[in-house]
Amino acid sequence: MIKNKIWHETFHCHLGQYFLIDKILYQKKNQYHDIKIFHNSIMGNIMTIDDVVQTTEKDEFIYHEMLSHVPIFSHGLVKDVLIIGGGDGGTLREVCKHKNISNITMVEIDINIINLCKKYFPNHSDNAYNDSRLKLIIDDGLNFIKNTHQKFDLIISDSTDPIGCGKNLFLSEFYLNCKKNLKKNGIFVAQNGTSFLQIDEIFLTYKNLKKYFHDCTFYQAIVPTYYGGAIMFAWGSDNQKLRYIDQKILKSRIKEKKIIFKYYNPKIHISSFSLPQYIINKLDTS
Repeated sequence: MIKNKIWHETFHCHLGQYFLIDKILYQKKNQYHDIKIFHNSIMGNIMTIDDVVQTTEKDEFIYHEMLSHVPIFSHGLVKDVLIIGGGDGGTLREVCKHKNISNITMVEIDINIINLCKKYFPNHSDNAYNDSRLKLIIDDGLNFIKNTHQKFDLIISDSTDPIGCGKNLFLSEFYLNCKKNLKKNGIFVAQNGTSFLQIDEIFLTYKNLKKYFHDCTFYQAIVPTYYGGAIMFAWGSDNQKLRYIDQKILKSRIKEKKIIFKYYNPKIHISSFSLPQYIINKLDTS
């Protein structure tokens, strides 16, 4: 909500955050989203969808590095990747840094998001949309995963919160079809809200993932933009060993890639799976 050059987020009942607006860059509602983009002197350009902050220029690297590199380095042999959502291009940018990956399929429901982010957040994608390995599909993520015959080593759900068209990417049906389209030792990861204020959503995701994956849990990162604490990432795989990677092996894989990170590193990777006790207690009740 924009009022008197202040943007207020009220996604969480009785709580919220605000940003001072230096300049409104874009404001329009289409069939999928209510999109606002504005500039803030601290966080740079900020995009909100349905009045919830999605990304900022300042701290996007934390979210995108963790959503991408944790599963890729855990797996070690990723060749085929599916990104569902992620129209800002940040996850695609990080995935493209792995030159051993052969094929990247990206499914985004709203081409407008991609075009807007190319204009107002060019460093998010950093020309990754021109990568020859990319196959871009404009479609609903659930519809695509239900009908595709492709198999993937890694599926990344880089979705909005479970409101509006983003609801489809939190359904049990979605997780089932993701599992069906993973190769042996494949990994599924997804954005899953903040740990403290969205614990019920985390609990529901966990109950649904347990139906289809032998190993399911969450890992986390601290992203200042996302109000309410640590952002959670859902994890699903049938190979528990991938989550318990030896730090020496992890360091070797990272060194070999020669990728420059701003947030991610081996210790962050391993410690990110250590969850607060209140979450563990909640998950234990499922």
